[in-house]
Amino acid sequence: MVKIADLGTFTKPLLICGGAYGNLQALEALAGLQVALGIDDTHVIHSGDAVAYCADTEASVQFIATRGWHAIMGNVEEQIAQGAADCGCGFAEGSACDAASARWYAHSLATLSAGSRQWMAGLPQQLAFSTGGIRAQVVHGSVQLTNRFMFASLCDAGFERELDLVDADLVIAGHTGIPFTRRIGNRCWHNSGALGMPANDGTSRVWASVLTPGPDGLGITHHAIEFDTHTAAQRIRTENLPAGYADGMETGLWPSLDILPDHERAATGQPLQLDGHTVRMARRASVA
Repeated sequence: MVKIADLGTFTKPLLICGGAYGNLQALEALAGLQVALGIDDTHVIHSGDAVAYCADTEASVQFIATRGWHAIMGNVEEQIAQGAADCGCGFAEGSACDAASARWYAHSLATLSAGSRQWMAGLPQQLAFSTGGIRAQVVHGSVQLTNRFMFASLCDAGFERELDLVDADLVIAGHTGIPFTRRIGNRCWHNSGALGMPANDGTSRVWASVLTPGPDGLGITHHAIEFDTHTAAQRIRTENLPAGYADGMETGLWPSLDILPDHERAATGQPLQLDGHTVRMARRASVA
């Protein structure tokens, strides 16, 4: 049974992020955006994978937990909570991502406190809420699978099957690391992108998004975030984690493209044009 926490109704803007990946510098930059936008801690949602590729695992978990941001389990939280031997990311066995994950996952296990593990174990797997007359559900990978990669290039039918599984017009997901908002009829699948790692677009930016409710519905706006890439990269190198991720912080390019479909692979190094882009959803009369 999937553990879903219902957050009720929000009438003010929400800040959406996911995949902090142990990147403390990106979290600090996100908090700066939060202050600039005047968004309360009670209106921040993290869609899973608080730790992964980067070095500051304990500090990053505590950054999220002590602020009381809403959060769900990603596959990494699920695996750590269970004391599993690997991250459960869905990487192909023997791939470059699979090999690198063994090192950063071991680092996470070794550096997380008992309190942080307990926090992870207590997280819901999904969240539900209403805002701007829209019913939304937050998942990590897909509705049914925590570690499924749902990229923007997936066919309409693939998104429709997932959307049909929830009582919601908007699904907010993470896991892929690349931001997008995909409209399927009157419904949307939204991915805020990864906060902790650039989006393979040749820039050192990371991503979050803001949901802004209004009398006629909801606006979904992507935000690019600049952060202290040098320090984040140096922390990875200091902890002797896979150097490709440190390089990726500075180049904006992923060290491996194993998980990418052809469309996303072909877009490698092309700067995303999503910063400030807003998709609007019309209010559904039956939702508060």
